[in-house]
Amino acid sequence: MSVTINKNLLVVLIMFCVSAVHAQDSLLTILEEELQREYKVLSKAEVPVYYMDYRVEDETSVTITGSFGSLMDESDTRLRVLQPTIRVGDYKLDNTRELTNYFGGGYYGANSSQYLPINNNSKAIKQVLWRVTDFAYNSAKERYQEVKNADVKVEIDDFSKERPTKYYEPPAPVKIDKSYWKNAAKQLSSLFLGDSKIISGSVTINGSFSRKYFVSSEGASVVQNANFIQVFVSGEVINEDGEIATLYNSYSASNESGLPSFDTIMADTKTLVENLQKLKVAPFAEPYTGPAILHPRVSAVFFHEIFGHRIEGHRLKSEQDGQTFKEKVGTKILPEFISIYADPTLKHVNNIELSGNYKVDDQGITSRRVEIVKNGQLMNFLMSRSPIEEFTNSNGHGRSQIGADPVARQSNLIIETTSQLTNDELRKQLIEECKKQGKPYGYYFEDVTGGFTQTSRYATNAFNIMPTLVYRVYADGRPDELVKGVDLIGTPLAMFAEIMQAGKSIDVFNGICGAESGNVPVSAVAPAILVRRIETQKKPIVEIKSEEPILTSPLLNKKN
Repeated sequence: MSVTINKNLLVVLIMFCVSAVHAQDSLLTILEEELQREYKVLSKAEVPVYYMDYRVEDETSVTITGSFGSLMDESDTRLRVLQPTIRVGDYKLDNTRELTNYFGGGYYGANSSQYLPINNNSKAIKQVLWRVTDFAYNSAKERYQEVKNADVKVEIDDFSKERPTKYYEPPAPVKIDKSYWKNAAKQLSSLFLGDSKIISGSVTINGSFSRKYFVSSEGASVVQNANFIQVFVSGEVINEDGEIATLYNSYSASNESGLPSFDTIMADTKTLVENLQKLKVAPFAEPYTGPAILHPRVSAVFFHEIFGHRIEGHRLKSEQDGQTFKEKVGTKILPEFISIYADPTLKHVNNIELSGNYKVDDQGITSRRVEIVKNGQLMNFLMSRSPIEEFTNSNGHGRSQIGADPVARQSNLIIETTSQLTNDELRKQLIEECKKQGKPYGYYFEDVTGGFTQTSRYATNAFNIMPTLVYRVYADGRPDELVKGVDLIGTPLAMFAEIMQAGKSIDVFNGICGAESGNVPVSAVAPAILVRRIETQKKPIVEIKSEEPILTSPLLNKKN
């Protein structure tokens, strides 16, 4: 049986369906109506507004926490937060222009965020929009006067001209099986029972289900979903000297089906507990310089921290920043076997969901893949709507937490290599390099909690990666030895020059990155790397100063 469909009728039906869904989203209509009303007047004011937008996040969040086999917390929250942007002046020079002072300070914009009613009461919402817009306009007007008084030299525009994006995503159901996760939190956290030296053992499930709205005076209209579920397992152990070591596992996805199975998380948690018990008696590492292998997850954090933040475009415009790569475009900055790109459109790698995925950024620009490094050569930067020399338009990386102004931020950072060594081959080369340098051992960094970096020119341009599982790999063939108390430190250009080889296998690090525009979800995908010379320092010690308890832990009392 065949069916013939009139193409014109089909187009009309599709347009009708899209319009009908759009009409159901009355908050979008309210935002568009009030923005048009405000802009019509403010664009003709004595100090005219040339651009404005409204961002709103409507978030439902769920938190469940278990500790040592018991449920400790269960909460549900619903919030709507508004963030307006007001720009006065013009695209070349406006109120956001950075003005440095004696202390090297700059300007990122006034915070005018405000809660909105969670029901779609048009009058109540428009009242808040009107009040917050007035505050934001007056702040922008005062700041613009400061900019004009400073008589700044205009060489690069303050705001790029872009084609407005129209995108509407139907609402996604808020779905989380709270009964299942409460039971999981209790079962998983009960694995920390039985060792009195484990002083903390918890499992937290966070679900965030957001509907993100963006409308602008340029005609952009964007509604998209941003859902995020994270399972966070953490434990702390104390040794005989009162010093504390911490380990954690983290799993994240946009929905429950994207998370590992309960059996997988259970097995990982058992391994975590075993490693805590090993860390309890592991020796402390001494400061070290020499060869090391970084496991793919550690390598991913390494590239995120010491490379990724330095190719965020707005930093290259700020006189406060060290601007590591400003003059490096077209030159070799990494070994020829390494290429890097950022791709917020990428959803999965090796069946692992990537947290840095989104359709449209927080300035209403469609996301896209950006080739950053090709065969070791720097090609591009991550760009928001803040132009820099030779890179005058956004490439969809203007991001921020609601309540902060968007700047260029990372999304999914993907590190690729043509150096395809196996783990055994990497280990063999590590041992050879130890012997060549006269080192009794090298290091293998297996896991990491995160890191931070400093890019300001007013401080040392350095990084600190915080590993959790670190092993000495002995050159004479002795078994690997777990050590604790290690931080991986250094400066970026020196570290890049020491990368010798990369591995075949890759892994994903999903996390929340904090910077001047707040916390945003990101991912980094990388292979293991062999580094000729790394530097470590002793980790700051967290101690509990107390005398040995008179009684034994109730966990060890068989009568209980």
